[in-house]
Amino acid sequence: MKRVNALTRAVATALTLAGLAFAAVPAQAALEIKLDEGVVEPIPIAIHDFLASNPRDQQTAANVAGVIRGDLERSGLFFPLDPRSYIEKISNFQSFPRFADWRVIKAQGLVTGQAQQLSDGQLQVDFRLWDIFGEKQMIGMSFKTTPENWRRLGHLVADAIYERLTGEKGYFDTRIVFIQEAGPKTKRRYRLAIMDQDGANPSFLTGGNYIVLSPRFSPTTQAITYMSYERQTPSVFVFDLQTGQREVIGQYSGMTFAPRFTPDGNGVVFSYSRSNNVDVYVADLRSRRPVRLTSDPGIDTSPSFAPDGRRIVFNSDRGGTPQLYVMNADGSNQQRISFGQGRYTTPVWSPRGDLIAFTKQVGSTFSIGVMAPDGQRERILTSSFSEEGPTWSPNGRVILFTRTTAGRGGSGGGSTIWSVDLTGRNLRKVLTPGEASDPAWSPLNR
Repeated sequence: MKRVNALTRAVATALTLAGLAFAAVPAQAALEIKLDEGVVEPIPIAIHDFLASNPRDQQTAANVAGVIRGDLERSGLFFPLDPRSYIEKISNFQSFPRFADWRVIKAQGLVTGQAQQLSDGQLQVDFRLWDIFGEKQMIGMSFKTTPENWRRLGHLVADAIYERLTGEKGYFDTRIVFIQEAGPKTKRRYRLAIMDQDGANPSFLTGGNYIVLSPRFSPTTQAITYMSYERQTPSVFVFDLQTGQREVIGQYSGMTFAPRFTPDGNGVVFSYSRSNNVDVYVADLRSRRPVRLTSDPGIDTSPSFAPDGRRIVFNSDRGGTPQLYVMNADGSNQQRISFGQGRYTTPVWSPRGDLIAFTKQVGSTFSIGVMAPDGQRERILTSSFSEEGPTWSPNGRVILFTRTTAGRGGSGGGSTIWSVDLTGRNLRKVLTPGEASDPAWSPLNR
C-alpha cells in the first residue's frame, strides 16, 4: 500500500462525534492509566471489528481495527482481547453496547467504529471508546483522509485512545528513518530508508551507492539531516521529504558528522574535525555559517539540544574516556554529568526535557540507559552484546536503538532495531526490511 511521501499531506480531520447525547466521563473515571505510578499492568481492552456501510469497505474497516490493536498492544499498556472471545457482536455503531457481556470477558474498555467512503472519495473512520464498568462513552471522534492512507486513520484512532487513557500524547502516527543494510560485509550497501513506526510502508530515500549514517528528523519541518560519504569528504546533508531535494550543509575542508537539528528546526548542530581536533559546531540553515561551541583538545561529539534550546548534551573524552557533558547553547558552562563505571556515548535529550538517553559500555557489555540532565537517577533499561544510538518517541515514553547480535567468534552479527519503554519491561524487535541501524523517530505527523 503506497503512502504519500510528505508527512503533511492528507492530514486527517478530527471532530467530536454528534448524534448521541453521552456525557463526557470525568477525570476520576475508573478507566485510566496512571503512568506516574511505576509499573503498569496492561489494561484488557476489546477492539471490535469496525463496521462498514457497504461491502467494498468491509476489508478496510477490518484492517483499520487491526492497526489499532497492534498499536495499543505494542505500547505495553494495553492487552487487546481475542475477538473470538466476544459475546456481543455489534452490528449498529449508533447503539449502546451490552456492558454486562463485556464485563464477563473482563474487558475494561471497548472500542467500536465504522468506516465508509464518502461521496467525495475520501475515507472516513468514526470510533467510540467505552468505559465498561462506568457504562459511559469516554471519547468519540471522526477522522478522514484519502483511501490509500487508511493506515493513518488507524494510527490516529490509537493515538486518541492512548491520550484519553494516559493523559499523554500518543506516538503511533509517526515514522522512523533508519539505515537499511544489505550485502556481504566486504560489499555492504547502506541506504537511507523510512517507514511507519509499526514497520509498514517502507521505502528508500537513497540508492546505496555510498555510505550514509546517522539520519535525524527535523522537529518542525519535514526534513532529515544525515551524514553521507558521497563526496570526497564525509559531509552533512539535509533531505527535504516533500520535494525530494537535498543539499550539503556548508563546504568544510574537514569531516563533518553526528548531525542533529536545533529545536526550532532552523539550524543543525554537528561535530567537525579540523586540524586533528573534533569539536561541536552549530550552523544556521540560512547563513550556513558555523559557530564553534567547544575547543577542548579531546573529541567532542554527538551533540543534542534540550527541547527548550537552552542547553546541549554531548560526549567527550577530554577526561580520558568518553563521558557525557552538558553546556549552554552558546558553549559556555561545560560540565560533566556522567560519573558511573564505563564509557558513555550517543546522548539524546528527551522531548519532555526530563531525561537524557545514552549508550553505556562496561567491559564487553553495551546498554541503553537514561539519567536526569544533572546526571542523577541513572537507570539501565536494556543490555546485550551490542546496542547503541537511542532515539526518543515524540512523547518521551519509548526509545528505539540498534542492537547487533554476536557472530561467530564473538564478532558482530546482524543489526536490528529494537524498542524499549521507560520501565525497561516492554522490549521488542521492530519489523524492518532486512538489517537496519541508526533509527530516528519523527515528530507527530500533524
